[in-house]
Amino acid sequence: MTTVDIPAGWPATEEAARAVQDELRARVVLGEPGPPPGTGHVTGVDVAYDDERDLVAAAAVVLDAASLEVVAEATAVGRISFPYVPGLLAFREIPTVLAALEALPHPPGLVVCDGYGLAHPRRFGLASHLGVLTGLPTVGVAKNPFAFTYDDPDAPRGSAAPLLAGDDEVGRALRTRAGVKPVFVSVGHRVTLDGACAHTLALTPRFRLPETTRRADALCRRALREAKDHASPAVARPVT
Repeated sequence: MTTVDIPAGWPATEEAARAVQDELRARVVLGEPGPPPGTGHVTGVDVAYDDERDLVAAAAVVLDAASLEVVAEATAVGRISFPYVPGLLAFREIPTVLAALEALPHPPGLVVCDGYGLAHPRRFGLASHLGVLTGLPTVGVAKNPFAFTYDDPDAPRGSAAPLLAGDDEVGRALRTRAGVKPVFVSVGHRVTLDGACAHTLALTPRFRLPETTRRADALCRRALREAKDHASPAVARPVT
């Protein structure tokens, strides 16, 4: 099986990983408007694991931001690069996610992660980590609020409420479907929170989760199934 190598010097301990977070967190750019919703490309990334086989598969799916049609997709398979530690999950995923992004035949534009950005105990979740390493604008859209508190948004689609760490707003609970449980949006890098929410609404015309996340989730699961049986190098192809 062709796998993504774990980078030389990759953190192997919790202490080392937290030191990297502390260093990179200072490079997060807040306040840039980011690309306008519905323009250019927007890319979803997601991962799937097989802990018994020590495998992680990552997928990156590029959509046309206006039509939400798939433009290109890429997958990468690698060894799990860090043990499971809450708050440090990015260190398990980043090498294969980067490989999938690098295999894309098109620029990714805005990247939407199935996870967190600033809405993270150390204010540096996967979306922020990936954004700093790539320089791309990134957004985190999570299925649950982690350990943060929020008031339930009003029932109509588009309603939002602050996601709070004490008195600090670290993201928003955003209703993407009327009367359905909200998603939890946070800034990753080079995007405002208002912009992140606008992008999320643009990506959820029919379902609770963004189309980017839905497409990337299905693709990484398929890549993992295939990797269990035979070698799966990073593969990229345009979609016609």
